[in-house]
Amino acid sequence: MNSEMVTTITGLLGGLAVFIYGMNLMSEGLQKAAGEKMKKVLSILTKNPVVGMLAGALVTAVLQSSSATTVMAIGFVSAGLMTLPQAISVIFGANIGTTMTAQIIAFKIDDFIWPIVFIGFVLYFFPKKESIKNIGQSIFAFGLLFVGITTMSNVMKPLADSPVFLSMIERVADIPILGVCVGALMTLVVQSSSATIAVLQNFASQPMADGVTSILGLTGAIPILLGDNIGTTITALLASVGQSKNAKRTAAAHCVFNVTGTVVFMCFIPWYAKFIQFISPKGPEIEVISRQIANAHTFFNITNTIIWLPLIPLMVKIVMKLIPEGKQQAAEQPLYLTKFLDTNVLKQPEAAMRLAVLELTRITEYVTEMAGHAKKAFLNGDKEAMSAVDDLEDVVDILQDSITNYLSSLCKTGKLTQGQSQRVAGMIRAASDIERIGDQYTSITNFAKLKREKEYTFTEEAMGELEEGFNHVQEMLRLTIRSLHDSDPETARQVVHQQESVEDLERRLSRRHMERLNLGSCSPENTVAFTDVLHDLECIGEYCSDIAEMLLDDKDSAVKMEKIDQRMNEA
Repeated sequence: MNSEMVTTITGLLGGLAVFIYGMNLMSEGLQKAAGEKMKKVLSILTKNPVVGMLAGALVTAVLQSSSATTVMAIGFVSAGLMTLPQAISVIFGANIGTTMTAQIIAFKIDDFIWPIVFIGFVLYFFPKKESIKNIGQSIFAFGLLFVGITTMSNVMKPLADSPVFLSMIERVADIPILGVCVGALMTLVVQSSSATIAVLQNFASQPMADGVTSILGLTGAIPILLGDNIGTTITALLASVGQSKNAKRTAAAHCVFNVTGTVVFMCFIPWYAKFIQFISPKGPEIEVISRQIANAHTFFNITNTIIWLPLIPLMVKIVMKLIPEGKQQAAEQPLYLTKFLDTNVLKQPEAAMRLAVLELTRITEYVTEMAGHAKKAFLNGDKEAMSAVDDLEDVVDILQDSITNYLSSLCKTGKLTQGQSQRVAGMIRAASDIERIGDQYTSITNFAKLKREKEYTFTEEAMGELEEGFNHVQEMLRLTIRSLHDSDPETARQVVHQQESVEDLERRLSRRHMERLNLGSCSPENTVAFTDVLHDLECIGEYCSDIAEMLLDDKDSAVKMEKIDQRMNEA
């Protein structure tokens, strides 16, 4: 291998590396700049197919990767946030959204690359305001993306004079199926169809000896382009490994979408190329072929989506056939295994946080079960209820560790905005508070065991008061779950304000117990159990309030400060 070839290969790989780095950095900057708006976009992913398709295209335009959107959809399906038809519509949109990168690359902005890089650098590195830094990061990365493209373009120019290379290109151009295989293999290696299409656009922009004709031509580029679309489905297939059957079907739908589209378009390549040339800008082939490839990519995915969107029920049947239910249902998943957390979506913070909230809600539901069992254990001396509390405590402890580790991993990605970091910190505290609520119900159950062992008896009035306390706190816990699951600030405010009534209840019931002691109607040895159970219930109320406060928006900071001041004064 001569030095010129080495220079070409290393230059191509280096330019590709800069391009991919710029694309990933731009994706990160756009996500941070979008911030809370991404949460709103994600919330409409589960609407009707057309809305899901549009949302999928928008998310992909932000993430700069159809694979990232597809992996997110797979995670949502596996978590039960999306049905299979909804996820399929999102994937259709993702295939449209990913064509925006090729359209951007087709612009000729060589004279403006370094000013863009410099402006982006200044906005990225010098301002202290996070929103400006995020915009600067996106602009800087946009410039780097074109630096990579220019580098690849420069090192590929000598290839036009290589007889060996021209012979290879001619073979690929003459055998469309070979072009499809080349495109799929390229994307499989690079794991980014946007990157391989950028390489394709640069290859095709190299002139023949006449200085005008492309060494590849549009008819030779289209099969490679179609192969790129097939290759990008590999990421989704890998992400579905170990997931639910519906998650695997979602990945399969992505594959079926691109393979069927490729098979159809392969039959009409000469006519398709003429159509793209007709709708694209006119001029020397090497000047316009990059735009023609971008248009071919966009039109392929839009046409394929238009065909498949009304046929989503058919797509569902196809993937159900490919991945059937099977004769035997899988064994029920152990309670201590997480149901919603998916490490594949950690690079999309809003999606990862949504999954973490669902897992937090799930733990809170287990704690609610503990509440019912602890109540039966203490009021009725139910031994089975005591055992159930002990079993659920282990489950809650394990799940709390899993959520904390997941959220910590999300922080380590470095993709969080300041606001998102604060929310994640609040969720970690909430997970700890939920686990502590479980500890309080375990404490109550331990008193129930002591009460049974020592044969303590309480007056009917005392038992009625304790039941009132249990019911009040259980209602507060129920509202906490609802506010957590729905991210509902109004319900969260109800929980915060109910904490004061729990404290009043604890003081009132403690006073009545002392009155009964003075009258001799209650046994002194019951005092520890009675007052400690009341204290446990008050603590549960405080933890519920803390979780609710985590959900409140900045406009509710006055409520938070008022509550903090109140606690400090009481201390």
